[in-house]
Amino acid sequence: MEVTAGALVGVGVAREHVERLAEAPEPTYGVSTGFGALAVRHIPVASRAALQRSLVRSHAAGAGAEVEPEVVRALMVLRLRTLTTGRTGVRRSTVEALAAMVNAGIVPVVHEYGSLGCSGDLAPLAAVALALIGEGRVRDRDGESRSAADALAVAGLEPVRLAEKEGLALINGTDGMLGMLVLALRDLNALLDVADLTAAMSVEALLGTDRVFAADLQALRPHPGQAVSAARMAAFLAGSPIVASHRGPGCTRVQDAYSLRCAPQVHGAARDVVAFAESVADRELGAAVDNPVVLADGRVESNGNFHGAPLAYALDFLAIPVADVASMAERRTDRMLDVARSHGLPPFLAADPGVDSGHMIAQYTQAALVSELKRLAAPASVDSIPSSAMQEDHVSLGWSAGRKLRRAVDGLTTVLAVELLTAARALDLRAPLTPGPATAAAVAAVRERVPGPGPDRHLAPEIAAAEDLVRSGALLAAVHQEVS
Repeated sequence: MEVTAGALVGVGVAREHVERLAEAPEPTYGVSTGFGALAVRHIPVASRAALQRSLVRSHAAGAGAEVEPEVVRALMVLRLRTLTTGRTGVRRSTVEALAAMVNAGIVPVVHEYGSLGCSGDLAPLAAVALALIGEGRVRDRDGESRSAADALAVAGLEPVRLAEKEGLALINGTDGMLGMLVLALRDLNALLDVADLTAAMSVEALLGTDRVFAADLQALRPHPGQAVSAARMAAFLAGSPIVASHRGPGCTRVQDAYSLRCAPQVHGAARDVVAFAESVADRELGAAVDNPVVLADGRVESNGNFHGAPLAYALDFLAIPVADVASMAERRTDRMLDVARSHGLPPFLAADPGVDSGHMIAQYTQAALVSELKRLAAPASVDSIPSSAMQEDHVSLGWSAGRKLRRAVDGLTTVLAVELLTAARALDLRAPLTPGPATAAAVAAVRERVPGPGPDRHLAPEIAAAEDLVRSGALLAAVHQEVS
């Protein structure tokens, strides 16, 4: 990662404004005053370096488990992006030091609890700033825990001695919330593609029809996400001998169950929510979030742009379709296991029903996860708890919304992995009929890691293997070779 020369010029200009205000007799918030409820105190020049250092130390007050390195790196990169806008007033050397820490693979230890999502993600960002000044704990490039001072020294970097406004500029942003949103959007775009695939496999395995996914029917209700999911499911089922085997006047089936027939409507609505959240993320990626902020004319003004509500709502909103897509996938799985509804498949897809239980308990795992996902869909952003002696009397809890969305995304991954395993087994059991080219490629990808139907085996490793197939992108890569 490299900071451009043009960005550094803008950083330098903003810094000149801050230094001018630091020398002025009138107090300026964040430059020559305390913070939050203590903003009424004017800080003498000799104490201002200590003020910034104390701010970082006191605000690095997180607790709980370590946050995943990818989230920490995301918030570091996003904070660096804001610093380079020339609206925060930090020095060029501080910008370069943070970029160097990112490039060195140093990941500060950030704890799960501490951010209320207003005044930004204070505690998580303070943990990063603490490492930048050579204090606290980090993970090095190899993932080993060590002191920040040692890690900086090994990387040939000097700790930063913070100047006026810099401590505040390093911690007053929405970067943790935004980082989790961006990561979730990347994951969810892929998972919705997987959901279309596993749904198509289940339709095929349950002898369902592909006619309901036709473009002329979908066009009657022109939601964009629905059209995408329906087209994908139709493509996945194209050329299927199983689907062709029960098409025509001899078929007595009138309509498929909603979990099959309405998959494009549910998956498509989820896609539309993702599109909305992407628009929020795009706007936030173009923002300069700090308080106070340095304007182009040199004014340093307080503002409320650090409030995480826009991100919190999007993060909470996404958790709803995650739960619903998973719920529909679990219903399709259960249908394949129920001899009364599976149209000729053995009970629970067991090799010797009664002796073997087949995928019975894999569906229990799905059900437990779906129930958890429903709980995670309850919004964090409708809550608020006042802090800082009522100065910060309304907070977004966007960080909490992001944390639960990450758990929800993991849960959806597992639910889809179980549907993938079950549908692949069901399609094998339809022999001598064979699936279409795309779904056959999915079954083949599963069979590279998990054996086909047979007596009961330890299922947990097979679920884990299917999860990896989904999470790594290998499943979609295999199928896309068969779909234009």
